[in-house]
Amino acid sequence: MSLLEQINSPADLRKLSPQQLSTLALELRSFLLDSVSRSGGHLASGLGVVELTIALHYVFQTPNDRLVWDVGHQCYPHKILTGRKNAMASIRQEDGLAGFPKRDESDYDTFGVGHSSTSISAALGMAIASRKKGEKRNAIAVIGDGAMTAGMAFEALNHAGDLGENLLVVLNDNDMSISPNVGGLSNYMARVLSSRLYVTMREGGKQLLKPLPPMQELAKRAEEHMKGMVVPGTLFEELGFHYYGPIDGHNVDLLVKTLKNIQSVSGPKLLHVITRKGKGYERAEEEPVRYHGVSQFDPSIGIQKKNTGVKTYTEVFSDWLCDQAAADERLIGITPAMREGSGLVEFSKRFPKRYFDVAIAEQHALTLAAGMACEGLKPVVAIYSTFLQRAYDQLIHDIALQNLPVLLAIDRAGLVGPDGPTHAGSFDLSFLRCIPNMTIMAPADEAECRQMLSTGFALDGPAAVRYPRGTGPGVATANNLETLAIGKGEIVRQGKDCALLVFGSPLAEALKVAEEINATVANMRFIKPLDTNLIEELVEILAEESGGVRIERIISRGHSSPPDFWHLKQDRDGGSLVGMLDC
Repeated sequence: MSLLEQINSPADLRKLSPQQLSTLALELRSFLLDSVSRSGGHLASGLGVVELTIALHYVFQTPNDRLVWDVGHQCYPHKILTGRKNAMASIRQEDGLAGFPKRDESDYDTFGVGHSSTSISAALGMAIASRKKGEKRNAIAVIGDGAMTAGMAFEALNHAGDLGENLLVVLNDNDMSISPNVGGLSNYMARVLSSRLYVTMREGGKQLLKPLPPMQELAKRAEEHMKGMVVPGTLFEELGFHYYGPIDGHNVDLLVKTLKNIQSVSGPKLLHVITRKGKGYERAEEEPVRYHGVSQFDPSIGIQKKNTGVKTYTEVFSDWLCDQAAADERLIGITPAMREGSGLVEFSKRFPKRYFDVAIAEQHALTLAAGMACEGLKPVVAIYSTFLQRAYDQLIHDIALQNLPVLLAIDRAGLVGPDGPTHAGSFDLSFLRCIPNMTIMAPADEAECRQMLSTGFALDGPAAVRYPRGTGPGVATANNLETLAIGKGEIVRQGKDCALLVFGSPLAEALKVAEEINATVANMRFIKPLDTNLIEELVEILAEESGGVRIERIISRGHSSPPDFWHLKQDRDGGSLVGMLDC
């Protein structure tokens, strides 16, 4: 029986000897690759934290000690070691395991995540609660170097350093974006700086020199100068953290020893570990972005590109962005760390001076766009619907209230399937519609998506085009930059007794339904401003056909907020108006 087969909880893991952990890491990495290649899901990030996950559960008494994963896409090894190994085949499927940590799934999932940069705040809250309740436990936040680019992470660091709570932040640096210092010297320094001898000498020295302020300040500066030369932790030290590292995040023996040393140090601590995304699977190491989230594939041959001949909405946006940029030099492309996902790769290559990746900083992305718009530029912010939620204040205060011409290209609108509720674009229609000066459009197909992007770009005010994940019905797109009349829908099928008012991608399915029930179908196109003239026209048509009309219901996949047109006509017996929203 393999070591991994013997582990059904971290308590089983802690029965192993330190010498067995390297073997376990090999088994865990092999199991993870085999599992995800069959089920699909997040791969490269999980492969990169195998040793770190083992070390954390080996040293700390989880779940009593609170372990919080940032974003959570790297949590598969964590799930495997915490009693969910046999259920991994169900991950991201109906009634199966969630693709991210989820509190009601396991006691080991201490905080539900999906968006970045929340771990330090959450873990700090848990540390404060433990102290208030008189409970002795550790709080550990594991955050990647990418997530550390968000302002929220530094807000939490600043607060934690000021409070002095017993908090450990593990900085998982998997792209060497902070420091490339990995090797014998840095590993040695980490061990020294985390050792009891060093900590005792440092704290004892502070007490000894406290009556002599000039000498105390001299010693402090000497220590900082020494550490500043060999470790890149000055920033974190200035924020009030004890800094350790950087160390090799794939050396499980070193991780365990360092974590045990750090465990005895009180106050806020930061351990900087260097890992490699995709570690142990060569294809994922070479292309970590491609292997970040995968569908089913054969590990022996890797991911094979599928060419269906039908463009995704993201690809339609990508083509339009380059064409519009070529036609108008005022266009600026902005993304909050989603170049590949939002379709800006080609634009970044062709127009590098007009491309801005602001890292994981959605709030900054929108206010940056607002500043550009004030000076006559035409920013296009490519953003997922779920991440736009994080910049709601900036959208209202900095863009809409000033009526600035910023175009939001909102990808992944509506339900997104396996990624679950943290990534579903379920709320944009509701929270956008109430914002003043906004024009909001939802395309029914690929060609209309391109037209709406051109329409929004041409406006002298804020606009949003929201489109779903994946492909549309397969309508061919032209290379022109045609626009649509603002607030105008169209009747695409004439029928009797019933009218379907469709907003966005459900149009193709609505037309199929309409054939069965002989319904009129209207492609509404604009969520704001609403085409009330078209609605009144449909009411009159149905009244003539059936001797009356009944405004019946709105199909919104779980949302029941009535649209503006419900008050236009009193309910009457006869035909029905049925609204269909893609949300």
